Amino acid sequence: QVQLVESGGGLVQAGGSLRLSCAASGRTFSSYYMGWFRQAPGREREFVAAINWGGGTTYYGDSVKGRFTISRDNGKNTVTLQMNSLKPEDTAVYYCAASRLFTVTVATAYDYWGQGTQVTVSS
Repeated sequence: QVQLVESGGGLVQAGGSLRLSCAASGRTFSSYYMGWFRQAPGREREFVAAINWGGGTTYYGDSVKGRFTISRDNGKNTVTLQMNSLKPEDTAVYYCAASRLFTVTVATAYDYWGQGTQVTVSS
């Protein structure tokens, strides 16, 4: 069992930065791939970023490559999404998720989800 809680969402102007954090419960945090997804009204859930067990391999959706960075701290059971050069189209609810599988770009591969945190980017 893994419980996830996101934080750090808010309102930011276009071109600005925001850092999201996800706190995970359990002693087996390091056994999971960790990912971030986002969902805006009227849109499908979109893959944002993922990171493997040890933090040495990362994956990014095409729309955020070069702007977002995912990292994890297994000692603190946290995963972070640093978002730079934010655009209005980044506005969405961002969800943290944990997966035991390798198919980290697919939402159905994830076992646990947080409640989400709202990110709003103004123009």
